[in-house]
Order: sequence, then C-alpha cells, then structure tokens
Amino acid sequence: MQQLIECVPNFSEGCDMAIIEKITDEIKKIDGVKLIDIDPGQATNRTVVTIVGTPVEVCEAAFQAVKKAQELIDMRNHKGAHPRFGATDVCPLVPVANITMEETVEYAHKLAKRIGEELDIPIYCYEFAAQEDKRKNLATCREGEYEAISKRIGTAEWKPDFGPAEWNENVAKSGVTAVGARNFLIAYNVNLNTTSTRRANAIAFDVRERGRVKREGNPVTGKIVKDENGKPVNVPGMLKSVKGIGWFIEEYGVAQISMNLTDITVTSLHKAYEAVYERANARGIRVTGSEMVGVVPLQAMLDAGKYFLRKQERSTGIPEREIIKIAIKSMGLDELYPFDPDKKIIEYILKDDKKQLIDMNLTEFADETASESPAPGGGSISAYVGSLGASLATMVANLSAHKRGWDDRWEEFSDWAEKGLAIEKELLRLVDEDTNAFNKIMDAFGLPKSNDAEKAARKQAIEDATVYAINIPYRVMEQSFAAFEVIRAMAEVGNPNSVSDAGVGALCARSAVMGAYLNVKINAADLEDKAFVAKVLADGKALEDKAIKEEAEILKIVNEKIG
Repeated sequence: MQQLIECVPNFSEGCDMAIIEKITDEIKKIDGVKLIDIDPGQATNRTVVTIVGTPVEVCEAAFQAVKKAQELIDMRNHKGAHPRFGATDVCPLVPVANITMEETVEYAHKLAKRIGEELDIPIYCYEFAAQEDKRKNLATCREGEYEAISKRIGTAEWKPDFGPAEWNENVAKSGVTAVGARNFLIAYNVNLNTTSTRRANAIAFDVRERGRVKREGNPVTGKIVKDENGKPVNVPGMLKSVKGIGWFIEEYGVAQISMNLTDITVTSLHKAYEAVYERANARGIRVTGSEMVGVVPLQAMLDAGKYFLRKQERSTGIPEREIIKIAIKSMGLDELYPFDPDKKIIEYILKDDKKQLIDMNLTEFADETASESPAPGGGSISAYVGSLGASLATMVANLSAHKRGWDDRWEEFSDWAEKGLAIEKELLRLVDEDTNAFNKIMDAFGLPKSNDAEKAARKQAIEDATVYAINIPYRVMEQSFAAFEVIRAMAEVGNPNSVSDAGVGALCARSAVMGAYLNVKINAADLEDKAFVAKVLADGKALEDKAIKEEAEILKIVNEKIG
C-alpha cells in the first residue's frame, strides 16, 4: 500500500504573490507530489501551502520550497500579524495513509537535518518530532519571534536541533524554521437551524476539549472560579483533541459550530458530528448539516460511513464510493454546496490520471484484451475472473444481511461481505499489476548489451523481472483461493434465493486459480533459479488441487439446494 504524508509549510510572505508563485513552482517540479492548496493572508503577511504525496518526494518538495523561500524572503524586513520567526516559519509533516507517526517523525528529522546542514538555517523540531519536551510546543520554540533569535540562538537552552547556533548575516535573512510532525487536522463546521451565536457558542463549549469557564451558581452569570494562581478554572468538554467556537455565517444565514479536530485518531469526524447533534438537540436546536473546510483523508470518510451504516444495522461490506455517499448524506456535507469526493478526499485528489485496465468499462476491457497487444493477457484475466468470484460471494452476503426476517443476522453477513470485498479489491489491483509485471520483463529485454557489464546487468534485470512475473500470478492464486471461504459460507448459510450466485462464484474462483497457475508455469520456464521454480510449481499445484476440490464440494451444496 502506498504511503502518503501531508506537508503544510507556512511562508512569511502573504502580499507579494509573485514570490509565492516562485516558491510553489519549486513544489510543482517534483513528481509524486500534489500541490493541494495555497492560502495567502495579507494581514498576517503569511501563506499556508498544503502538499501531499509519497514521503521521500514530499520531503524533497519541502526542501526545494524552503530553499527558494530563503532566497526570496528577507526576514529583516518582515512585518505581519501572525507570530513568526523564519522565512519558512513552520514545516510540519502529517501522516495521511499507511504510515505511522514514528515513521513520519523519522522523515521530519531527516528533512530538518538536511535543511540545517545544506541551507545553514537553524532548525527547531517540535510536536511529535521534538527532541526534548519543552520544544514540543511551537509557541515555546517561537517565543519572542524573529526579534528574539539573536539573543536565544547562542544559549545552551535554545541551541537549534540542526543548523548553525549563531547569529550571522545568513540567519538574519532567513530566520529560523520549525520542522515538526503532527497529526492530521480537520477543519469541520456543523450547521444549526438557529441564527444565535450565543446558543451556538454554548454548544461549542459543551463539546470542545477546553470546555467552559467554571462559575459559582449560575453557569452563565455566576462568579468565575479561579485556582490558587488566580487563573480561571475550566470545566472540560466532551471531546478530546477538539477546539471549537460558535459563529454566524452571513453568506448562508445560519450559525455554525466551527471545530478543529486536531487528532482524528482520538476524536473522529463522525464522533464530533454526533456530539454536536446530541448537545444541540438537548438545547432545542437542530443540526441541519455540516461543512468540510479543506481536505480529508479517505479513512476518515470510510470510518464515518461505516459508523452510520452500523447504526442502521446495514452491511458495511459495500463498495467504497457507496460508503462515502452514506457519510456525506448522514452528516449533511452537501447541505451548503456540493461535496465532490474527487476534490475533497486526499487519496482521490492524488489518483493517477493515467487510465488503468480496471478503470475501463466492460467493452473497453474486452476490446483491449482482444487487440494485438500481448497485455492484458491470461494473468490479468485470471485476476479479474477471481475478483468476480469474490464479488458474487460479497453480493450474496449483502443480500443476506438485508433479507427480511434475518435482521438479527445483519452483522454476521456484514463481516462476510467485508472479507469478500477486501479480496475483490486486491484481485482488481492485481489485474493491472500482472500487466505491469509483463511490461517489466519487456523493459528488461530492451536493456543494452554492448559489453560484459551491460550484459550482466541485463541478465539480472530479466531474472528479477521474471521472478516478479511469477509472484504476481501466484498472488492471484492465493487471493482467488481465499475467496472460497466466503463463497462456501454463502452457499451454506446465505440467502437461499442467491445460492446459484455462490455456485458461479466458485466456478470463477477455480478458473482464476487454474488460469493464474498457467501463468506461473510459463513464466517459470526460463528462470535460472531452479530451487525457486521447483518450490513455486509444487506450491501452485497443491493450491490448484485444493481449488478444484473446493469447487466440487461447493457445487454439490449448491445443486442440492437448487434441487
């Protein structure tokens, strides 16, 4: 699975868009990175840029942007309403998909080290990337802002984590940069059927982590309770890692609860929505919908969709886009304006524009297979047939979950549907991967062979590509065989009206295993690693035999039920 991270560098320039354009042009040059948003502010004299992509490429784009900002922005002349201490003021990395915070911190440290050493910019690491506790808080690192750097940088307490620890002309121009790793932040607003900012604020105070000021007696007009240091005591709200306030939006004529979800692993999108719904309802106010500001990770939307499906006691083993549609409708994300998943969900924004086999319609796929091109061939077709077997079993599971009179079994069949859908998704990925594997072999054969070194490199490339072209169809065999578990269960306990569909699923799964094995065998014929060949052929034959046996047993069940 592809790892994705977000980077949100803040540059100390918000008035001269020519400068910002030159900085962002550096980002656009890097493949594997998408520039999602550029948000300049004149009063703050600051621009927030959002980029997403694969980790190495995002770090490269960030480095080049920091380098260009150092060249174009002179902090000696900078004024703005927002706290700042560097041309690139902050540069946080944020895990988005298939990557841990620990891995993200490693990338942050490498980026910080490179900026410090190659550009001679002092670097403080903050939040999860902080190398000591007192530097976790960005405000502490930035205390006194740019004007305090000359006094702080030479002290033992505030020696930079990377880069120069002295005030010189270069540092005077560039200032200091804070490089961090933090959780994904979602800016999320919930719409209310009221125009009262005061009532919206009351709901915001109910749900946000900070809560509200504690008072004696009357919670609104009573005397504020203070601690031993004379500071107001707060009554915590319902949700951790949530900041919130109520406000009135002139454009739409409604009040909103405006929230920042600073850690969606602690408080999810749907949990925040439900908390506002509960507290609004308790105050006689109705939630009418919600609004997503900026972008959102796919998983957050899938989690929300599945949450609402479970509340309806419906199967969660349905296609991804259908789950997202449930999330949008359940939270009213399209109340104020359309919610386009392709423009709001990070993974969809980053999707390669190149058309893959699985993006084709049925006629296009059949015609492409029938063309003079040798790919897609039997391997891709086997993977596709296997995906159909898994999807038929998933269909039976979903029909069973929705069957009248079987309401108490919806969760049982939902679990089967999720399992079948995961197999289908992996096999669909392998449709294109098998064609890619064939292309790798062709590329290897096309390598130069004019001298001994080139011949040796070409030979090794062919061997490596061939191993890959064996492993892919073998993976198709494994996944297609895994579908039998769901197919058998649906033949045995699924909706009896759909038992023939389970039977067709078994035929597809067996054909996929046997077809993929043919590809394993033909690709293994010329491989020099005979030990590897012997093992993969023996394992493949065993899997083929088991698939044939599974198909026969499932068809016996199916035919007995049909009568």
